[in-house]
Amino acid sequence: MNKKSKAHKLAKLKRYFPLYLMLLPGIIYLIVNNYAPMFGLLLAFKKIDYRLGYFASPWCALDNFKFLFSTKDAFIMFRNTIGYNLAFIILGNLLGIIVAIALDSLAHKFFKRFSQIVILIPYLLSTVIVSYIVYAFLSGGNGFMNMTVLPALGLDPISWYNEAKYWPVILTVVYLWISFGYSSILYYSTLIGIDKSYYEAAVVDGASIWAQIRHITLPALKPTIITLILLAVGRICYSDFGLFYQVPQNSGLLYDTTQTIDTYVFRGLMELNDIGRSTAGGFLQSFLGFICVLTANKVVSKIDKESSLF
Repeated sequence: MNKKSKAHKLAKLKRYFPLYLMLLPGIIYLIVNNYAPMFGLLLAFKKIDYRLGYFASPWCALDNFKFLFSTKDAFIMFRNTIGYNLAFIILGNLLGIIVAIALDSLAHKFFKRFSQIVILIPYLLSTVIVSYIVYAFLSGGNGFMNMTVLPALGLDPISWYNEAKYWPVILTVVYLWISFGYSSILYYSTLIGIDKSYYEAAVVDGASIWAQIRHITLPALKPTIITLILLAVGRICYSDFGLFYQVPQNSGLLYDTTQTIDTYVFRGLMELNDIGRSTAGGFLQSFLGFICVLTANKVVSKIDKESSLF
């Protein structure tokens, strides 16, 4: 390497050094938070003996994974995890799109900004606070539903935390209330980038509001919709632990409709103190999510190559 080339590279490094320095904290965080824990995946294939330590503990092949399938609750937790996530993906994105379109149609700037703040507040709340809000509505003794709504409708009080059949609707409503603000803001950020001359031309041509949404708004939102759905599909085997554990108050009578892979693994860890089985559960969720993303992206690329992630 000649001196001229060395001097050029040195000058280039000196020029971009502040940017590399700014990038350094992000790289360190990525390594510590995302890559270093991957070493712990070996726990999924070991039977941990605390006396022997991490490295000396015996290997157990796939025995830890049998923990997720050998129980009678296996079907329930997989059904609930995937079923809820499918409902959340469909209804959550649909509601987010509707709210984003409504926000974009508002003419008053102050009301538009105020609405964005209001709908985003539930997303910023802690799950603990959300669980107490839900409890204030559903408490058997003095909850708003039993004390106000049901008597007004002429219905008897309901023991919400003892009746599993109501919780698919309750959990879905709570999830939508928490998440629709964030998803609608994402869609709204795409909508404000659409050239308004398209809508003006459509109005001149006599297009209705629905026609404008169908032929201008939705095609513009398509890349964002596909991206958010693919990201959600990647976590289809995960569940919001707080939503399924804290909101139902960990009631054993609700397990048929609130038990998911995450809550099952957590309860197994608390009862059995088996780190290997818990790690196997997380590893399996990640692997299945990876397969789902590849499959969904492949389907999208077959339909519309430009809309796929890779």
